[in-house]
Amino acid sequence: MKKIRDAVSLIFEHKGKIFSIQRQNYLRAFPGYTAFIGGKVDPEDYEDLNYSLSELNKHPVELRNAIVRETKEELGIEVDRLLEQGIISSIDYIGRALTPKFNPYRFNTHFFRISFVNEVEFSVDKNEVKASCWSYPSEVYEQWSRGNLMMVPPVRFFIEKLHDDIYFTEPLIFENRFDLKTIVPWIETISGLKQIMPLSNTVPPAERTNAFIVGDDRSILIDPSPKNNDELSRFLETIKNENINEIFITHHHKDHHQSANEIARKFNIPMGMSSFTKSQIEKVYGLSYFEDIRVKNYKENDILCSWKNEDIVVIEVPGHDEGQLAIMPKSKKWFLAGDLFQGVGTVVVGGEEGNMKKYMDTLSKVISLGPHCVIPSHGIALGGTHIIEKTLEHRKFREQQVLDMHKEGLDIDQMLKRIYFDIPDKILKYARANIESHLLKLKEEGKV
Repeated sequence: MKKIRDAVSLIFEHKGKIFSIQRQNYLRAFPGYTAFIGGKVDPEDYEDLNYSLSELNKHPVELRNAIVRETKEELGIEVDRLLEQGIISSIDYIGRALTPKFNPYRFNTHFFRISFVNEVEFSVDKNEVKASCWSYPSEVYEQWSRGNLMMVPPVRFFIEKLHDDIYFTEPLIFENRFDLKTIVPWIETISGLKQIMPLSNTVPPAERTNAFIVGDDRSILIDPSPKNNDELSRFLETIKNENINEIFITHHHKDHHQSANEIARKFNIPMGMSSFTKSQIEKVYGLSYFEDIRVKNYKENDILCSWKNEDIVVIEVPGHDEGQLAIMPKSKKWFLAGDLFQGVGTVVVGGEEGNMKKYMDTLSKVISLGPHCVIPSHGIALGGTHIIEKTLEHRKFREQQVLDMHKEGLDIDQMLKRIYFDIPDKILKYARANIESHLLKLKEEGKV
């Protein structure tokens, strides 16, 4: 049973406007997301403190303590003092949101509306907050609907409710009630880009591979790969009301296209991919894989479809896989990266289709493109290119380790034991492939 932790989310309000923030791109939790001030309830928050103020004391002790602590830590303000001074007029509990069961980390987040008499200009913690502003809920929602913001579903839910009635009083409950017996969980962090998360036959510790649906007039299904027939049935039930026109495969690894051909035949639609991906799938699964399916070959700068009335461009991103393709709208508001980086686990670069030099060059290419957020095949969307930069930095560090150990006279097995001493035996083969790829790159560069 996954432990559920309590948290608070504080919506400051003044004359119909609310105060929202954009989190820094380098934060571990929801980097780059639009959110409200708040955080987890800490153990010390359960200490029974009495503020002698009814607006605080009407709430459970751990929640009122978390409100006071979080606002002081993140904004440097003292809620109890502002209440005494009349700057804050009310603190109202407006509902909660429970993280779905399939999520590895679960929170019961309690939302509060804190009404200010004046519109206060806060001194935000720049280490956690990239940007902040007072705006009407309708303005925040409009920015999300245009694809300019990332928001988790509960935040969007409460923004919509506040737009309908800023002073509603009946507490609301937001809960993603996914019946995992019949459907696959999905979210829409970015407007117009639906992320579906079926269980897949992928590399641990990941358990799911993201599939996506995007497109204005033509809807494209990207990387459907349910792990078995039962999951395929749930997947089909999830997308049954979507008007899918094509299936796009980022690369040939099984956890990105398992059952994709069955779906293509069921809907009588084509499949799109690079020519390398097509040849590799045929090599592994035979020519019959594409029987009765029209295959479209994509390459750099081809147009896949449109999103928010702008073209989505295909971008070649070799390294992890020679034929891997990414996509990005011309505005660069997001970049669907496939297995270029991992939100869960580590990218493997090895085998006949992997190339460490190309992989590191591709990371540099994406950094130079500068998309507003990047989206992996395993994990959630992340703000900016910080994760790509850290991935490249890590690869350079690992390469120097391998080079130094080679100069010491260590062989691959000895390097494996020293570098990856703390990983499970079942994934050592993937770590070995990474070392071999670094050595091959160093050899090609004349360094070993």
